[in-house]
Amino acid sequence: MGEPLVRFPAPESAPPEVDLPKAGRSGVQMAPGQGLRAYLGKVQAIALKELRVEWRAREVSTTMVVFGLLAAIVFGMAFDLRVPSPQMVVPGILWVIVLFTGVVGLHRSFAAEVDRDTLAGLLLAPMDRSAIYFGKLLANLLYLLMAEALLLPALLILFDTNLFQPTILVGLFLGSLGYAEVGTLFAALTAHSRAREALLPVLLLPVMVPVFIAGASLTAGVLDGAPGSGVGRWLSMLVLYDLLFVVAAYLLFDLIWEA
Repeated sequence: MGEPLVRFPAPESAPPEVDLPKAGRSGVQMAPGQGLRAYLGKVQAIALKELRVEWRAREVSTTMVVFGLLAAIVFGMAFDLRVPSPQMVVPGILWVIVLFTGVVGLHRSFAAEVDRDTLAGLLLAPMDRSAIYFGKLLANLLYLLMAEALLLPALLILFDTNLFQPTILVGLFLGSLGYAEVGTLFAALTAHSRAREALLPVLLLPVMVPVFIAGASLTAGVLDGAPGSGVGRWLSMLVLYDLLFVVAAYLLFDLIWEA
């Protein structure tokens, strides 16, 4: 008898191709089925990371608070007994301090990542890069609101002017939101520049002119209490500004890192 035939198993068919997530300009995209909830979770993770780092270092929030209070004291001494009514100067003082206080802290949003050599790792994380923007935006907005929460009582003491009025607070929040939107975007734009501390205010403050005009006019209208002061018009202007720049930042943020 001859030797038994050895049967080799038939070659298995090739495994089906699996569509892997493609790395585009925004890094690895979210897997199917995740959607908005997962995206918001990534935004929250970035914001919490920023807050944890700030809690350890206390670098941004402390600087902003101290600068805002010192600026309020300086303005208080400069305008003491120099004007007929403090209400004439408080709206401008409030918004000038807010603008310059924000500049002090906003440039650290991405400059700190560059200094710690963590920016490349953050950009390569498996998420859409716009989530990084919105996470840092939330952290910057929180720092700004915290500084304003201490600034308003200081202005009340120095100028005897009550700014704790609902319309003023709503306008201050809307202005701060627009400021954080534009400031976070420009902080990313200037992150790799050696002169970022000087370049950021040069780029940012001219763009913030509509917010300053609307915010100061709204505050003055509420304090004056005169009919026809256009408070609703100024609020609408702030809302439109916020919507316009949040969409622009969402569309442009990814292009910054491709330059």
